[in-house]
Amino acid sequence: MRLWIRNPLAILAENAGGGVVIEDGVIVELVTLGGFPSRPVTESFDASDHVVLPGLVNTHHHFYQTLTRAHPAAIDRELFPWLKALYPLWARLRPEDLRIAVRAALVELLLSGCTTAADHHYLYPAGLENAVDIAVEEARALGIRVTISRGSMNLSQKDGGLPPDEVVQDEDTILSDSERVLKLFHDPAPGSMVQIALAPCSPFSVTPSLMARSAELAARFDAPLHTHLAETEDEDAYCLEVYGKRPLDLLEDAGWMRPKTWLAHGIHFSCEECERLGKAGVGICHCPTSNGVLASGFCKTRELEAAGAPLGLGVDGSASNDGSNLMEELRHALLVNRLHYKSAGAVTARDTIRWATEGSARCLGRDDIGKIAPGLQGDLALYKLDELRFSGAHDPIAALVLCGASRADRVLVGGRWRVIDGEIPGLDLSGLRRSHNLASRRFA
Repeated sequence: MRLWIRNPLAILAENAGGGVVIEDGVIVELVTLGGFPSRPVTESFDASDHVVLPGLVNTHHHFYQTLTRAHPAAIDRELFPWLKALYPLWARLRPEDLRIAVRAALVELLLSGCTTAADHHYLYPAGLENAVDIAVEEARALGIRVTISRGSMNLSQKDGGLPPDEVVQDEDTILSDSERVLKLFHDPAPGSMVQIALAPCSPFSVTPSLMARSAELAARFDAPLHTHLAETEDEDAYCLEVYGKRPLDLLEDAGWMRPKTWLAHGIHFSCEECERLGKAGVGICHCPTSNGVLASGFCKTRELEAAGAPLGLGVDGSASNDGSNLMEELRHALLVNRLHYKSAGAVTARDTIRWATEGSARCLGRDDIGKIAPGLQGDLALYKLDELRFSGAHDPIAALVLCGASRADRVLVGGRWRVIDGEIPGLDLSGLRRSHNLASRRFA
């Protein structure tokens, strides 16, 4: 099939005013304004009412947390007390709870224009051993690309860590299952729909041994590595007290300072540490909404990018966001960064779009998504400007961020329509909402 997305209102690509042609899931041609494809097409879509972006790429989420949004036990708390309040609730997770939580997160992401999503699942109470399998099944059913992180925790409260005993696993169990899911699901080839990352949770919930052995296993499978790092001052204090080192030094000792490693939050890095990260090619997922909700601090986005570190965006978990809408995250990123740098020109609307597309793709170690260019995957998000909030907007692309777009009208993943007229074909959204609300009652 050759699909021509023709004559868009605006498109984030050079010399593509006439649209883009996708063949067999891959972008094969950009059409100049007033021009036509070089060869006949089998289908075309009139995009004259649409702003066309590369599909958004979410680089950090915790799908299971959609069941504990705005929870009274955790509202108005910073990270450590927030976690302590929620861990006992999350320990109740059953496979059927996780499945509906994952589905809700993926649907919300797709509807916002997200075509690739990374999840970080690190909770394994008894009975939830196949958490990765569930997430992969749900992603395949919806047709969204994913990097599913096989997270882990092996340092519980009895060992001096933060999580309770019932949600952690021992090191050998973690590594055995990590290898299992890598063999089953990880596809590092261009255009792959499912990739697996190994993701020990954080310095206060895993041992240095698990970090090092996870890095060795990931290298065997050409798989990415992911963890939380430098999120709060409490984390810095914990690492200094327990290990006598800063979090980034622990990461380096474990063999993680290399491309295909990306870190969530990355707030409390020094300028020297930003340089080290850039030199090593380690990516940072900026989570502005979550950082604001938990009052964690400001990420040094400009310093990290200047040093050469890939910089992406993530919504983080739906209990600290409290949503899964990646398009909304762009506006939050713009506002937070202008406040941090005290300059209206420090970060632009197009910067935040770049972070959520090309930058996020780099974080995940992918060069086949994130841009509208020949040879890349046909992942596109199309937005209409037909709401009152956009009336009077003169720059259609900037308007998506500045005027607060939140929902895509159409979404293509690998050249296939996954969202049409603001809906996912075949999905009973009302039924999903009812089922999800019912499941959430177990966590009251």
